[in-house]
Amino acid sequence: MAQPEYVRIATDLRRRIASSEYGPGDQIPPIPALADAYGGVSETTIRNALRILVGEGLIGGRGPKGTRVLPRPPVHRMPADRYRTTPGARSTPYTRDQGIGWSEYRLDKRFERVTATGELAGLFECEIGERLLARHFVFHDNDQPTQMSTSYVRWSDVEGSPVADPINEPWPGGTRGQLASQGIRVTRITESFTSAMPTEEEARTLRIGPGVPVLRYTRRHIADTGRIVEVAHPIVRRGDTTVVDFVIDLDE
Repeated sequence: MAQPEYVRIATDLRRRIASSEYGPGDQIPPIPALADAYGGVSETTIRNALRILVGEGLIGGRGPKGTRVLPRPPVHRMPADRYRTTPGARSTPYTRDQGIGWSEYRLDKRFERVTATGELAGLFECEIGERLLARHFVFHDNDQPTQMSTSYVRWSDVEGSPVADPINEPWPGGTRGQLASQGIRVTRITESFTSAMPTEEEARTLRIGPGVPVLRYTRRHIADTGRIVEVAHPIVRRGDTTVVDFVIDLDE
């Protein structure tokens, strides 16, 4: 089945942007000029093609002289050892990932007490209805939001402690440091990854277009007793500039 004409044009323009024929800050030709360049198609066809690229965050700022190519955000690599932050260190796995200092890190947060749904009970391997503390976070690298998450801990582990008070966020050492302050030693962390298009809330919070995919993953902190003591579900990042690095050591 043949592609619609506007999809074909969007694909060609995307290729030209990727090859730097149109670089960051360059203007895409005006709609009438593009219509002529693509064989005399209608201006509506061109507008539909440009709408795709706007949604993908490739172009924006349309004006009488055309549409500008937007700067691409840097590729973000998530190393396999990012959780090896020493509890209490003036850093977290997020600041290490981003390569930023403590002063460049900002965290929006909202805490609420909830009970475990069937899904959360399955992730915690606990009873449905167990009391949890939900911590809703938006992580900023300077003024740019780059990650959002909801992190759950067992209320019985943090009740009455500084961990339960959002005033203490961000916490040096991150979640592992918080749990260590409660005498909980984390010895294993698991993560499960999926990708999808963003919800309206995710696109708005991360300031991305609706055509930019996101990476969603679920993280679990597991204590030395085998007990699951934290579940972050989900953690969300833009997917087009995130690279997850794995290291697999094999015995010879």
